[in-house]
Order: sequence, then C-alpha cells, then structure tokens
Amino acid sequence: MRFFTAGESHGPQLTAIIEGLPAQMPLTAEMINKELKRRQGGHGRGRRMQIEKDQVMITSGVRHGKTIGSPVTLTVVNDDWKHWTKIMGIEPLPEDVNPEDIKRRISRPRPGHADLVGGMKYGHRDLRNVLERSSARETTMRVAVGAVAKQFLRFLGIHTVSHVTEIGGVTTDQKSYAGKSVDEIRTIVESDPVYCADPEVSKKMVKAIDDIKERGDTLGGVVEVIVEGCPPGIGSYVQFDRKLDGKLSGAMMSINAFKGVEFGLGFEMAKRPGSEVHDEIAYSEDQGYYRKTNRLGGLEGGMTTGMPIVIRGVMKPIPTLYKPLESVDIETKEPFVATIERSDPCAVPAASVVAEHVIATEIAKAIMDEFRSDTMEGLKEEMDRYRQYVREF
Repeated sequence: MRFFTAGESHGPQLTAIIEGLPAQMPLTAEMINKELKRRQGGHGRGRRMQIEKDQVMITSGVRHGKTIGSPVTLTVVNDDWKHWTKIMGIEPLPEDVNPEDIKRRISRPRPGHADLVGGMKYGHRDLRNVLERSSARETTMRVAVGAVAKQFLRFLGIHTVSHVTEIGGVTTDQKSYAGKSVDEIRTIVESDPVYCADPEVSKKMVKAIDDIKERGDTLGGVVEVIVEGCPPGIGSYVQFDRKLDGKLSGAMMSINAFKGVEFGLGFEMAKRPGSEVHDEIAYSEDQGYYRKTNRLGGLEGGMTTGMPIVIRGVMKPIPTLYKPLESVDIETKEPFVATIERSDPCAVPAASVVAEHVIATEIAKAIMDEFRSDTMEGLKEEMDRYRQYVREF
C-alpha cells in the first residue's frame, strides 16, 4: 500500500490517493468523517476549526460501500477557499498585475516554521508558497488515509487508540490507565476535552492551556499511541530499512511540530539496568509465547512481539505566537516581529489523533507487505493461519 496527499492550506481542496488496498473491504465516507471530526476537536483549538467542517468525498476505488481493488481517491473541500480565490488562484496572473501587489504576501519568515528555509530551497520570494503546504492542514488527509487503515486493521482484529500524556509539564500517571484495554481507554478519551485518559489530570491540562492563551503563548506536549492485536513477526531484522520501529518512528516524526519519539520505557531506559528494561519470555498453551512485561513497547529487533505496541511522540509548542518572536524581512533585511497567521494555543489533543492515524497507516502497510492482500477475506485467512502457526511454534 502507498499513498500521496496534495493540496494547500487555503487552496480549493485537499486530496489523497491510496493504492494497494484489498478489494471487498467495507468503506464509507461516514467512517472517515468521524475521525476527521476528532482531529478538529480538543480544548485549545482556534478559529480555523470553526471555519472548516471537514467532510470527505470518496471519488474512486469504492463501489456500493466496498473497495474494488483500484486506487481510492479521497477529497476534502476547503470551505474557506471562497475568501482566497484571488490570493491562491491557480491561473496565471493578468499581465497588468504585479506579483508583489498580491494581498497577504509574506516576506517575514516565522521562527520555528518552514518559511525561511523553504523559501531558500525553492526560490520563493513570497513565503506564502511555503507555508501553504507546510501547514498542519495537510494532516487532514493523513487522518483520512489513517481512517481507512484503521478500518482495514479492525477487520483483522487489530485496534488502535491515542491519548495525551503531557501538556506543558502537566503529566499523567501511567498507573491511571495501566491495565486498561484500548477500548476502555478510547471510551474515556473520546469524552475528554484534551483527549487525556486521566480525568483529574485533564482538568489541570485545560487550565494550563487557558493560562497560556491569556499570555499569548503556546504549549506542547506528549501523545501516546497503543496498538493491540498485532501478531508477532511483523517487520524484519534482516535489513535496516525493513525494521518496523524505524518506520513507525519516521511516521511519528513526519507529523508537523513533532521533535522526538520513544517506545515503551523510551528514554527512561537510559537510567535503568538491563534487568529492569528487557521483557522476560513466558509460554502458555492458550496464548503461546508472551512477555511478562512490555517495557520495550511491543517491538524487538525491528519486529512486533505480539504485545501491545506503545509509541510516544513529543510535540513542540506551536511557533505562531500572538506575542510574536523577532524575525528578519527577506526583502529589507531589517528586523521585524514575525507575521501572525491563525494559531492555536495548544494543538496537542488534535496531534494525538494525527499520531494514531499515521501509526495505523504504517501498521497496515507492514501487514500488506507480509501477506497476500488482493482481497480482505483472503488476507484474513492468511493472517488466521499465521496466528495459529506462531501460537504453536
């Protein structure tokens, strides 16, 4: 399976094309729209979420509610496009119009964004050409693609959930959700304002977001994704670029503003001896081999172990501030306070939704790499046989 996304933040639409999905998989727009709505939620979101009510259109690859094996095309129309048709128009400018006279032209790069380096790389003197694509608006389509992947995984008995574990130094205690299943965590998270699995800590996170908003500043945080039901052996140790934890890390780090990733105990492992890091192996006739603990986060040697996959990512504070940082105008070379675009004081809850979906996409791709996947039923039969094999190994 592979996919591409296209579209600008204030362009007419966002598009994704997915190739390689098995035929006969149930898929409707409603399944995807539910996840898009979650991405737009969470305490701390700004005005853009009031403007855009994302709804997907499936324009190819699905007939009568099921995939047919050909590429699936997903489209989300930008409702705000009507206010940007002249600024972001597709057609060439009339000869009597100077490009420097276009409204909302940007020559002042914002610290922490792709503006300046992107302008250098692609030769843009109007930095809007950079920020329109580098915007987190692009993650809309990766959530849409991930929603399709989650539907694929559910059919195979694999389930995912994401939640926020830290915002601005306010941190959950892992004991508050330890032992809970993915479904139990999801039930809590979906009714929480910051998608946190600890209701008491959630209140403190909400207050931290409100406080930082009043100060014109922003907050980052940490999100965790858990994947249950993945059989052992997905991924490979035989070549560096086939290691699943490497692919999952890349997916997490590809999300806008993410600057770190860890599995299981993560960086805590640096403080502990090996006896407190590695997971002892046990066996029972009912479930076969299993680990007594899950400190490594469900991955060993670049492969799944059969234990839940636990991966966390850290998101930096959004760099667009209402008390802007200093920058330099690329035309005058004079210092200037950075341009303010619409911003959120905290987008960590929304980022947790994006994280879940990019991880689901990578897991789905890895499974399709392992098993013949022309049809869903054929794939499920292969997976069932494989599960039985590893249970009896």
